[in-house]
Amino acid sequence: MNFDLIIKNGLVILDDEAKRLDIGVSSGKVSAIGLNLGKGAETIDATDFIVSPGMVDAHVHITDPGGGVRDFWEGYETGTNACAKGGVTTFMEMPLNQVPATTDKESLLIKYAAGEGKLLSDVGSFGGVVPFNLKGGIQELDEGGVSAYKCFMATCGDRSIDGDFMNVDDYSLYEGMKQVAKTGKVLAIHAENAAITDRLGEMAYQKGETTLAAYVKTRPVFTEVEPIRRAILLAKETGCRIHICHIACPEGVEEVTKARNEGVDVTCETCTHYLYFETDELDSIGPIVKCSPPIRDKKAQNGLWDKVNQGEIAFVTSDHSPCTPDLKDKENAFEAWGGISGVQNNVDVLFDEAVQKRGMSLSQFAKLIATNPAKRFNLEGKGSIAIGNDADFVFISPNNPYTLKEEDLAYRNKISPYVGRTIGAQIERTILRGQTIYSKENGISTKRIGRFIK
Repeated sequence: MNFDLIIKNGLVILDDEAKRLDIGVSSGKVSAIGLNLGKGAETIDATDFIVSPGMVDAHVHITDPGGGVRDFWEGYETGTNACAKGGVTTFMEMPLNQVPATTDKESLLIKYAAGEGKLLSDVGSFGGVVPFNLKGGIQELDEGGVSAYKCFMATCGDRSIDGDFMNVDDYSLYEGMKQVAKTGKVLAIHAENAAITDRLGEMAYQKGETTLAAYVKTRPVFTEVEPIRRAILLAKETGCRIHICHIACPEGVEEVTKARNEGVDVTCETCTHYLYFETDELDSIGPIVKCSPPIRDKKAQNGLWDKVNQGEIAFVTSDHSPCTPDLKDKENAFEAWGGISGVQNNVDVLFDEAVQKRGMSLSQFAKLIATNPAKRFNLEGKGSIAIGNDADFVFISPNNPYTLKEEDLAYRNKISPYVGRTIGAQIERTILRGQTIYSKENGISTKRIGRFIK
């Protein structure tokens, strides 16, 4: 049998095991898995590498279009370049911080147009649930092809910017859940108590607090746990399928697990940075590592690792939320933008931390970065190496440490808290639908073959 591509001799991560196998690719799909498959128009020797499903990063912010306000944040071209370099073949794009936010048919079409000819990875879209789109906007987004929905229980958006995102109040969340439930899709939720965290932050700022350690104290664990409980209660009432984003504390995961055991259709994620950084080191790094929910202490981090290993956390994401350097370069941490640039360093950092340092199996690793998010958001053909699926792969070079430098970053703004860190594995190659979009040898491809998933 002849193939467009054969990948030979790699340690291939399948759904339940990793085996030394060859993969045949035809017309962008996996068409054979085995040994002695035949001939390929192209053959790649993966002898020294682990061949994993390409990462499906279920939480990425791209700020394209910028609406004349955020034009110099992250665009589709640089953002998907970073995805390719980091082994991310598909991502789910959040409905903010682009201007206008993705909340109805018009804004969704504007977003699609902004990415035309710029994508180097495939993109599934979240549609927003906000107080101002409850009269038809949610239905328009469903008809327009969004994969899921997203809302904020924490304060977000800039009310001086026309069309910017906005957090829900309790009624908007309830009504939005009822409407999302009718679509059958999942509502992803940023769960922090807005009233309490806003007031605690104001009080600390007025007292002259400036540090990231002080910032963390204004967003205590219970301000995550309480809105998770509230969201779960409303999900029970409405029948809405929900997903809790970027949980930073094991107590929040426990609420999700309890509800799931009671029959609620709820999952959760955490982020690589919560599994890697801890509160005590934040001020030595600076506001570049500020995010919300905040990065908590070592005890919380260890608890999250336990939840990951026990399968209570469905997947790990980057919550890539970049901005311009001036918004991070603040002496007062409370004045800095809250968001971390991380999509390029999810696979290598997580592989090092989970597999190499903590002994996670390769199959569980692949489920965390690819299989589970693809299943949760119904991204057909994505997330696992199986016959008929898209030929999306990342080659990982294990036990191959390097120190990340600014010039290694493909982001528009080359800032990341991982700069200067030694990471114990490297991305050797990324393949999207059978085509190499990045290799260490040749760099990032110039062929913009990515697509919006609709």
